[in-house]
Amino acid sequence: MPEYLDLHSRTHKAIRALSDAAMRRHGLHEGQNVLLGALWTTDGATPGEIAARLHVTTPTVVKMATRMAAAGLLTRRRDEKDNRLVRLWLTEAGRALREPVEAERRHLETKLTAGLTSAERKHLMAALAKVLAAADEELGRA
Repeated sequence: MPEYLDLHSRTHKAIRALSDAAMRRHGLHEGQNVLLGALWTTDGATPGEIAARLHVTTPTVVKMATRMAAAGLLTRRRDEKDNRLVRLWLTEAGRALREPVEAERRHLETKLTAGLTSAERKHLMAALAKVLAAADEELGRA
């Protein structure tokens, strides 16, 4: 396997495991924090809008939203102007998770980058942004 892809894959798996453990402390499954983040930014979005923003399929968002609705974190409501659309809205419980989840993510990021200098962190972020842009371009989503 090419060196970058191998290192990235191993890093991604390790970070995902740490993130999953962190989110479980708040009663969330991995990925649910990302859906919450999308709704913290744009409450009332449709599953399709969220899926496009997160680069996942709409059924993935619908399945996750079903589980999160059962947990009391969000509700589904028909669009007032177009009854064919369903919009996802945060509940108070979903909104209340914002600060603890964001604090948990900041803490994890701080721990993982503690061995980097400020310049190295900036370089890493810039390099990852370029890799993401290239990947988006390859996916035709740029």
